[in-house]
Amino acid sequence: MLNAVMERLIDPSARGLAEAVSRAVGDGALAPGAKLPPVRTVAAELHLSPSTVNAAWQLLRRAGTIRTDGRRGTVVATAGTGGPGRYRAALRRTSGFGLDLSTGVPDPALLPPIPALHGLSPAPSSYLDEPVLPALGALLRDQWPYPAERLAIFDGAMDAIDQVASALLRLGDLAVVENPCFPPLLDLLEVLGVPVIGVGTDASGMLPDQLAAALARRPAAVFLQPRALNPTGASWSGSRASALAAVLAPHPQVYVVEDDSAGDLAAGPLCSLGTHLPRQVIHVRSFSKSHGPDLRLAAVSGPATVLDPILERRLLGQGWTSRLLQHLLLTLLTDPASVKAVRSARDEYALRRRLITSGLAASGIALPPGEGLNIWLPVEDEQAALLSLASAGIGAAAGTAFAVGPGMEPHLRVTVGLVAADHDEVSAQLARAAQAATLGVAR
Repeated sequence: MLNAVMERLIDPSARGLAEAVSRAVGDGALAPGAKLPPVRTVAAELHLSPSTVNAAWQLLRRAGTIRTDGRRGTVVATAGTGGPGRYRAALRRTSGFGLDLSTGVPDPALLPPIPALHGLSPAPSSYLDEPVLPALGALLRDQWPYPAERLAIFDGAMDAIDQVASALLRLGDLAVVENPCFPPLLDLLEVLGVPVIGVGTDASGMLPDQLAAALARRPAAVFLQPRALNPTGASWSGSRASALAAVLAPHPQVYVVEDDSAGDLAAGPLCSLGTHLPRQVIHVRSFSKSHGPDLRLAAVSGPATVLDPILERRLLGQGWTSRLLQHLLLTLLTDPASVKAVRSARDEYALRRRLITSGLAASGIALPPGEGLNIWLPVEDEQAALLSLASAGIGAAAGTAFAVGPGMEPHLRVTVGLVAADHDEVSAQLARAAQAATLGVAR
């Protein structure tokens, strides 16, 4: 094992050793799951100091190339390992960076100020009150992209998708998802025992011809994002929404779950399939990224035949989402200062994304149009790119966590919405990482 590292060791520094291990992994000389010798053994065999090996191992852990596996010690990580929690596990590997761009979360500095809760409750609440605050429901219906037969409030988008998927799908059903796809959705469907069919995407979202081919396999549901697709940033045009609707129309038994997670942070118009297929579409609009993750609120519309059983079952447990939090959301959606803050955040995220993509373009890396917090960065080699960024104190998310099946070209998801300054330097580091390869990690 150490012979493979020694053959590739060019520079006897921590960075050089990390690059040698990364090259050995990329070449297949170090297999996933292989146990690495103790630090002192490596140091003695390679004539390095233990502190140099420790520093190299730290770089490799942060890049996700190696991991600690209990009593087995340090082992080579398995890229794209499946199983529930793959996304959170991938993000845990990126902790401790000076600039962590792996998370996909909004910048706390751009969230609207949350008013004090005192005095927000419109009236004493009762267990028998309507689950949806009437004033909030009326406002949302006015803003909804199509007339909603039923409107409900859930504890965030993933809570809504969890409850909808659990109601619609049975063990062994097939579901269609975008490829690349938001990993928590893949985790959820795996827990439900629902195999997925990945459908490719472009700058306008899911590809209609590939969706048509997937529908031939008789799936029970299709999950997709109409705006700022996480991770690519793709948003539907009106023509793309119409094309997808035309493909789905001959399959009225297939439900469509739209996850508008970008919400008010998306600059483009919302083109919902509910405009074309209201009897098939469950539309989820999240307020976490735009108004605050701790609100834990999402609005959901859908046919009564789908939502009514879910809401009736919910009454046996949680019952409803806090009306106090609903009133807080109503305040944020109507207060002029809060509305202005969200619009300013949307414009700032767009600017940050544009500055990074322009810097990448200047380095010869042109990305397709998109919006939202993230970019989908093509790289020569995923592990080499992560290591290159880790060496610069920057974290990113491995693209394998977002891939549905094998064969996807290597990428990183980078949350450029968190880059508040030094855009030229960050884009230069991203360009170096994109061009890093196992035969010569960026130097």
